[in-house]
Amino acid sequence: MKTLLRQRVLVNLLMVLGIVVWMILGVVANGVMAQTTAQAPPAAGAPAAAPAPPPKIDTGDTAWVLVSTALVLAMTAPGLALFYGGMVREKNALGTIMQSFIVLCLISVQWVLWGYSLAFGPDHGHIIGGLEWFGLKDVKIDAASDYAPTIPHQAYMIFQMMFAVITPALITGAFAERMKFSSFLVFIILWATFIYDPLAHWVWGQGGWLGTSKDQLGALDFAGGTVVHISSGVSGLACAFVLGRRLGYGKETMAPHNLPMTVLGASMLWFGWFGFDAGSAVSAGALATSAFVVTNTATAAAALAWMVAEWLYRGKPTVLGAASGAVAGLVAITPASGFVGPLSSIVIGAGAGVFCYLAVIVKSRLGYDDSLDAFGIHGIGGTWGALATGLFATKLINPAGADGLFFGNPGQLGIQAIAVGVSWVFAFVGTIVLLKIVDWTMGLRVSDEDERIGLDLSQHEERAYSKG
Repeated sequence: MKTLLRQRVLVNLLMVLGIVVWMILGVVANGVMAQTTAQAPPAAGAPAAAPAPPPKIDTGDTAWVLVSTALVLAMTAPGLALFYGGMVREKNALGTIMQSFIVLCLISVQWVLWGYSLAFGPDHGHIIGGLEWFGLKDVKIDAASDYAPTIPHQAYMIFQMMFAVITPALITGAFAERMKFSSFLVFIILWATFIYDPLAHWVWGQGGWLGTSKDQLGALDFAGGTVVHISSGVSGLACAFVLGRRLGYGKETMAPHNLPMTVLGASMLWFGWFGFDAGSAVSAGALATSAFVVTNTATAAAALAWMVAEWLYRGKPTVLGAASGAVAGLVAITPASGFVGPLSSIVIGAGAGVFCYLAVIVKSRLGYDDSLDAFGIHGIGGTWGALATGLFATKLINPAGADGLFFGNPGQLGIQAIAVGVSWVFAFVGTIVLLKIVDWTMGLRVSDEDERIGLDLSQHEERAYSKG
């Protein structure tokens, strides 16, 4: 009876959220109409504007992108390392932190050698970049690229590297506490090469078939809703299915061993995410400012929405729930951050808080073991964010983007849905294939005895905490 009451309360909450969404949409629509009306047409016979001078490397833009690169690096280590490390049991704390740290090392080398060339190099059949830029050949430090004409090409390369770093690191939350470290290393290299790099080319690479270049599909993804969050979250779900549940799952207590560490990690993620989203403008200006504002607003709205939903459903709000809600909001606003305004970001954030919380509840009922809710937060949050971009995007924020459904272009929502579906299928199927290959050649899981001992001792012969 009590459970039924909680379910009804949650349904009512969703109804209230829907009403709020439509109220905000009305306000947004009125604002758009006012702005559109205020834009007077050019006077007849007015002389044509002089052509803009060719772009050149700008020190301010370069400084902002380099700072943003450092911010995104901090999202992985220490941000994600602490966030995930605090949520596992004490015997797996070091092993979990090590996974995030070593991904930073692995992908930093892979990206320089061939990853960047595959993702952003000269297009081959709208599917993949070539190896023409292997080892950063022709990726110069003193010349701009077509991707970012006001910063050095290597500045753009190193910024994109940090996206390639954090994406596979996010997957580790799904198989925490049970994968062999040697198999983990091989899987990460394979996944980055065969899943992340092609998907990044499809969406962001010049000529990639999902992107916004001429004659391409036109999917909007400002900072990684499909490329980063859907790919990592759905791949995490595949990992949870293939590896199976942890020993004692559903029978033993598997509570986080250090929640202050997790909250510190979530706070570092929030801090670094400004580089993730605002840095994706690849210039220091109005668009970066807008992305900064909506990122913070959506994150706060999502943390509050998750807290309220959990409070109504469980009877008490939790610190872990608030931190998880904040991360869900960061995830959802990522694809939309360069295309939506502040009011829309509140709706996107609130939706992320509720939808991702529901995904976590459903997980426990379906019985799969996504250890740290990589799919529930990144898979669901990224999907909602990508679709919401098709609802709320407006050229008033970014003329280089497109209008969404609520701004007169219903077709954009369909384009976003196609990009979401393609990303889901490609990441899920591709990850299962890679996992099966690694399992067949090396084995994926630690032994039962090693799992009971914990990854810290069985894989690294270390303890996170000295007992004296």
